[in-house]
Amino acid sequence: MHSIAGDPRSEGVLLGTHNGIFTVTLGGKVDGPVGGNDFDAMGFTLLGDAFIASGHPGPETPEQLGSPNLGIIRSDDQGKNWESVSMNGVEDFHVLTASSDGTLYGVGSSEQVLLRSSDAGLTWEKGAQIEAVDVTKANKSVYALTKDGLQLSADDGDTFVPVAEAPLFYAIEAKSNGALVGVDVEGTLWQNDAQGNWVQIAQAEGTVQALGIALSDAPVWVDDRGVVELATDEVRVIAGKG
Repeated sequence: MHSIAGDPRSEGVLLGTHNGIFTVTLGGKVDGPVGGNDFDAMGFTLLGDAFIASGHPGPETPEQLGSPNLGIIRSDDQGKNWESVSMNGVEDFHVLTASSDGTLYGVGSSEQVLLRSSDAGLTWEKGAQIEAVDVTKANKSVYALTKDGLQLSADDGDTFVPVAEAPLFYAIEAKSNGALVGVDVEGTLWQNDAQGNWVQIAQAEGTVQALGIALSDAPVWVDDRGVVELATDEVRVIAGKG
């Protein structure tokens, strides 16, 4: 698993995996890969109603989407059909996220630099040099996770400064109200409050493979149990492994 996004069709979630995009309903039904598209979705996010992805082609991936890397590809029919947008065959985004204002942010495998696009991935401009494993945007600030901890940018990713007293996260997401949710190296999930304090909200079992926010604003993650949701302070396994 690489990423999780809220699924507007079912109020469940979409999983970006090594073998394509999969859907998980709130009732626990898992289906996919969507459209039979078997590419390795190293990066996956939603930009409005559009699916945006990056990664590597699978055995049945159409050649026109790019090889050995997909660059940025897009689907406007909920993952059934895809088209190349930019960097075809060249770039593989391991970090890819869309903000509520329509900006795409990403970090590719070829260069440790934050990239951003204001035209749905068609063109990109460079921000700061940064070794980020995850990026999100909340309250007009861009946040990046690095080996040195959580970093914040107030200038749209041109420069970053450390966030004091933040746990050592390896995945982070933003709720619709701007609150940040992160999972640390020990599998503890945290959320920051209005004063910027970090509060423990849940404990994962085993390694968290991916973290996301459902349309309900509930944190959702994949750990040793399967797909897990924290809704109204109750941890619930949506879809168990196996």
